[in-house]
Amino acid sequence: MRLKLSLLWQLLWLPVVLAATSVAAQNTPEATPPQIDIDPEIIRNSPVLQRWLQKIPDVGVEIQNDPSFRTRWRLGYSQYPANNQAGGFDLGISDLLIDRTRLAIQANWHHQAQFNSYGADLNYYVLPLGGYLNLAPVVGYRHLESAAYSRDGLNLGIRLLLVPARGGGGDIALQQSWVGLGTSEEVGISTLTAGYALTKQLRISGEIQLQNARESKDSRVGIGLEWIP
Repeated sequence: MRLKLSLLWQLLWLPVVLAATSVAAQNTPEATPPQIDIDPEIIRNSPVLQRWLQKIPDVGVEIQNDPSFRTRWRLGYSQYPANNQAGGFDLGISDLLIDRTRLAIQANWHHQAQFNSYGADLNYYVLPLGGYLNLAPVVGYRHLESAAYSRDGLNLGIRLLLVPARGGGGDIALQQSWVGLGTSEEVGISTLTAGYALTKQLRISGEIQLQNARESKDSRVGIGLEWIP
């Protein structure tokens, strides 16, 4: 019985204590922020926690402006079904951002005995970099060489990027571009690329590309390893 009366008495006084505490805090010029009792070892091993203890970040702004994708270097192997399943190799870099703007560079080289393609493009992502979906016009240069034809010139197109797993964990890109757009030597290039992270810095990726010229239609299927610096 005495325990119940004591508990009731404390509950009745609780609003008064809270009110007095609130008034004292408002009258204090510089109140000391509350200290979180966390093992120092945990803080030393957590860069995120260190940053949050220094200053609480604006998570909404970071999600919108921190890139959801990462720069990737690629080394891969390709087969060319239209050329009797001939094999070749390819090198490339994707989404190299320029000084944290929405401008990104991508460049690649695909080589096989009867097929050679290389070039570089500049993409401008029109949506916030931190989103799961983005769209970019493509402007660049590309050289194309096969047994049936040879082309080089301005490469114009559009790129759609889907990022289901942020930070390089996984993404899918669909790009359509044209070399010599609107001329009699126009070549259309359709590319579908997908990548998935195996570790923090290593990914596996696959790529399907269709190349449509007046002289012939070519295709390429590739698989490769990507490194995230």
